[in-house]
Amino acid sequence: MLFPVFLLLAFMLIPVTTPASEIEIEIIKSRNLLTVKDGERTIREYHIALGKGGNGSKRKLGDKKTPTGVYKIMDFKEDSKFHYFIHIDYPNLLDAWYGYKNRIITASDFKDIASAYKNSQKPPQSTALGGYIGIHGLGEESEEKLMIHEGINWTEGCIALTNNEVLDLRKYVDVGTRVVIRE
Repeated sequence: MLFPVFLLLAFMLIPVTTPASEIEIEIIKSRNLLTVKDGERTIREYHIALGKGGNGSKRKLGDKKTPTGVYKIMDFKEDSKFHYFIHIDYPNLLDAWYGYKNRIITASDFKDIASAYKNSQKPPQSTALGGYIGIHGLGEESEEKLMIHEGINWTEGCIALTNNEVLDLRKYVDVGTRVVIRE
């Protein structure tokens, strides 16, 4: 148990590159709200749908929860089944630590996630913690989908906007933009 704690502390001291901009995304799960901020100034706000797994942070594959913590945008996928996909770096180092501590992932998985974090790379997406978490649209929009989106949390753990909103959000963010997700 001492080896991963040492790794966790060592990797936490390594600076992570951040964009020159002060743009940050803040997600408040209890309010179904995504806010784009420039420092303390709010630029945009969007209503969001979240994971249908309920309150609490994502801890493992299949729990259908949206993670809580500090993440960054890793890449963008234009040809997503959800219209547009903004990929975040879940699982982060803290997610990996809890996963290892709770025996959900192996020491090797923890090391791979820590190495990705250290090198500002996409973490492994196929561990027992899950992966492919991001901000996306609805896919093919219909009146029914828009009503569901407004009324319930329906995703497998991602953050959902309407198709127009996810494209609007894209104007403000880039690879490396910080994403803070709070309960």
